[in-house]
Amino acid sequence: MQTYRAVMLQGRGGLEKLEEVALPLSEPGAGHLRVKVLAAGAGSTDIIMRIGKYIYAPPWPFVPGYEAVGTVDAVGDGITAFKVGDRTAALTVHGSFAEYLTRSADDFVPVPDGVADAEAVALILNYVTAYQMIHRNAKMQPGQTALVTGANGGVGTALLELLSLHGVRALGACSEKHFEHVRALGGEPIPSRGEPLDQTVRRLLPSGVDAAFDIVGGAGAGECIRATRHGGAVVGYGFMGTIVNGKTSLWLTLRGFATLLVGARLVGRRGSFYGITALYRKNKRPIKDDLAKLFTLLKEAKLKPVIAHRLPLLAVRRSQELLLEGGVTGKVVLLRELGLS
Repeated sequence: MQTYRAVMLQGRGGLEKLEEVALPLSEPGAGHLRVKVLAAGAGSTDIIMRIGKYIYAPPWPFVPGYEAVGTVDAVGDGITAFKVGDRTAALTVHGSFAEYLTRSADDFVPVPDGVADAEAVALILNYVTAYQMIHRNAKMQPGQTALVTGANGGVGTALLELLSLHGVRALGACSEKHFEHVRALGGEPIPSRGEPLDQTVRRLLPSGVDAAFDIVGGAGAGECIRATRHGGAVVGYGFMGTIVNGKTSLWLTLRGFATLLVGARLVGRRGSFYGITALYRKNKRPIKDDLAKLFTLLKEAKLKPVIAHRLPLLAVRRSQELLLEGGVTGKVVLLRELGLS
């Protein structure tokens, strides 16, 4: 029997719960594709699945990995849109930390020629999240202003690049060591520590920003609301701000949602939370359409995703160590071309 290598999450706990295993390589069923994984993305949700509760994760044990780019290796009955050898991308939620991945063909989006695997996989979660928050949640227009917290992170860097491309003036909150990165992405860096963010923003923009994008659980949610003009949008996303000492904090999660969804509206701001998985489960089409648009922008060299680290395909433990250490600028990607682990 043919097998393939994968990283299996055996249960809640430390990095030791991530184990490399051999799994049987089976043929795809009707309507499914088997894809040879070339690149996978690592992010905070992978950590949440390991140390806390994530409502969209399957029962343990399972193979984690939220996003993948690969080539079609086998095609199930009834598939006409893809053929063996086609390069594809998918928002998988789990299953990408493996040499092979089998999913419904409806989950995949073609990847255009001339686009590198690492850059392509960086778009699936981070850039679609940023793009939809800008265009579908906040509905930003050229000439408006925005505040981005965690501006050096994977979604933060994507927000800065896409806001600049859209003609929005973006203030990026980060530590001073990341100021040049923020400028390179078209943003205006402001210190994330020191005086409250709203005071810094209001000194630059007395009326406040038109929209603020903030990581749920972060200490600055209230500051983001106060930094936003009356009637403006405050969009929360992700849960990295809820991780304390390697564990998810229920208190920070609840406080973040309460501040965002109740507090913001009580003072006349449009508070909302963006969750890509919930939206994808409800309707795949908008996310797949927006990913295709982003691939076109990447092929046209209008986007240049920041790749913080390139690791071997199954170096999942190391990817999570890097994310937990903090200070990562851009996306952590795992690549088959670098080996397995």
